[in-house]
Amino acid sequence: SISTKYNPTETEDKWYSYWLDKKFFHSEPDEREPYTIVIPPPNVTGVLHMGHMLNNTIQDVLIRKARMQGKNACWVPGTDHASIATEAKVVAMLKERGINKKDLSREEFLKYAWEWKEKYGGIILEQLKKLGASCDWDRTRFTMEDDMSAAVIDSFIHLYKKGWIYRGVRMVNWDPAGKTAVSDEEVIRKEVNQKLYYIKYLIAGTTDQFLTIATTRPETIMADAAICINPNDERFTHLKGKKVFVPLVNHEIPVIEDEYVDIEFGTGCLKVTPAHDLNDYELGVKHNLPVTDILNDDGTLNELAVILVGEDRFVARKKIAKMLEEAGHLEKVEDYKSQVGFSERTDAAIEPKLSMQWFVKMKEMAQPALDDVLNGDVNLIPNKFENTYRHWMENVRDWNISRQLWWGQQIPAWYDDKGNWVVAKTKDEALEEFWKNKNLEDATADKAGFKKQLEPFLRQDEDVMDTWFSSWLWPISVFDGFKNPDNKDINYYYPTNDLVTAPEILFFWVARMIMAGHEFMGKKPFTNVYLTGIVRDKLGRKMSKSLGNSPDPIGLIEKYGADGVRVGMLMSSPAGNDLMFDETYCEQGRNFANKIWNAFRLV
Repeated sequence: SISTKYNPTETEDKWYSYWLDKKFFHSEPDEREPYTIVIPPPNVTGVLHMGHMLNNTIQDVLIRKARMQGKNACWVPGTDHASIATEAKVVAMLKERGINKKDLSREEFLKYAWEWKEKYGGIILEQLKKLGASCDWDRTRFTMEDDMSAAVIDSFIHLYKKGWIYRGVRMVNWDPAGKTAVSDEEVIRKEVNQKLYYIKYLIAGTTDQFLTIATTRPETIMADAAICINPNDERFTHLKGKKVFVPLVNHEIPVIEDEYVDIEFGTGCLKVTPAHDLNDYELGVKHNLPVTDILNDDGTLNELAVILVGEDRFVARKKIAKMLEEAGHLEKVEDYKSQVGFSERTDAAIEPKLSMQWFVKMKEMAQPALDDVLNGDVNLIPNKFENTYRHWMENVRDWNISRQLWWGQQIPAWYDDKGNWVVAKTKDEALEEFWKNKNLEDATADKAGFKKQLEPFLRQDEDVMDTWFSSWLWPISVFDGFKNPDNKDINYYYPTNDLVTAPEILFFWVARMIMAGHEFMGKKPFTNVYLTGIVRDKLGRKMSKSLGNSPDPIGLIEKYGADGVRVGMLMSSPAGNDLMFDETYCEQGRNFANKIWNAFRLV
């Protein structure tokens, strides 16, 4: 006889295994209408959290409904290689074994990274199975498997040949903990309590006349290239054409004039430090000022700082304030609140840094992706996000796609010993490109001899591409649309139907996938984008590890059963708005499952 109480543990595992054995979730192209969803690939470092629970429950509802309607439903799962997050995990694992990344070659490090991925990289997919997700597991993809990586390299070369990828020195957001550049979208702005230091600079040619500037960053004064005043500021007409000495290092710098200076802020005098501030950099370019970068990649002071070499930037800040005070150059210190950028991945304070990077021109690609949303070809649900999307796309900035890491797709650029470079997929193709570009004096050399001579000097760019530069191809590359552009899968399943994702990656991922769809396939990648809310606790706080207010999803499944939790998630989820999650919803979900069970017993 059937028990009076529903026991999810034995029932769910039993039937899920049966469904898998019978390949009920597997899809192959046929004459039916396709219904396709590609999963937002979770980071390979990830473990299931409440956001995943919500997102994948909604996807499963959509996919199972389509299946029941007789459509050929295909839900493609997979994981993302997550360069910054994974590299940090591997570095931590090596540290535990007493190994330092800088003592390893790239090849050795990658061997450890793959070892880590094989051991821990599949956890989240196994957890999704526990949740009951009816993905086509035979189609599981990983953004760094060979074919997927080849697609990333091919798309880089394609855009480079179109003139849409370029290399240049730019002020980037530098993460001193991750030791890599990060894009604007990966910077979290936070309001921080700081100090505003009023520092006195001696005016050259005098012994007792000073001008005062106000700064939150006294540790960068050694990199000052000028002091700037507003030409309309009558308080400082006497300073025009003068020079001043930087305190502590006695470095002489000019006073320049520019209307950029806000007369109302601070003292009206602005220190210009082109290497360590974006606006100062732009002022420096305009006024042809020298650039002195006094920081190492890890945020410590380098030799160009002259003083406090090797000290961390924040330690140096305190020490310099003390030194300025002792030298009589610190007028006063005030409390001050301001916005500071932090790395989304490592939470380190972002350092503006001049760096040679690779960029993608976005203007041309953004237009069709904007048109799709404005003319209703792609629906953002709820549509309150359309304005945000429009604002981003109309003000799109070039995309910095190089990352100073080893885990990821290596940039396909090759350099000779003279600093010349070409873009090519392989070393052989690079040699071929160099042969085509050779100087006239080399014209007598035969091709084989030329290549043989050059080969030992050829080296590939050390950087890898931004992880988003692989995941923007996801709806195409999961169906091998690059490797085999006319295959039966891509022709049948693409464009996909629905995408379920979080609004915070609307630009990072969704907009870029629409761009890639037009650029590489000539059509949009999906029709509907369901944007879920943030899962909050019943007090309205965002769930996070640090607050300790996020229940363990697997624990909830063990307590209430997968269906109990899924019903609970849906009951607390208003479309597109944040949801206040309370465990009692899961209890209601479990009771509902029990009712269904009892109804089944009566049948």
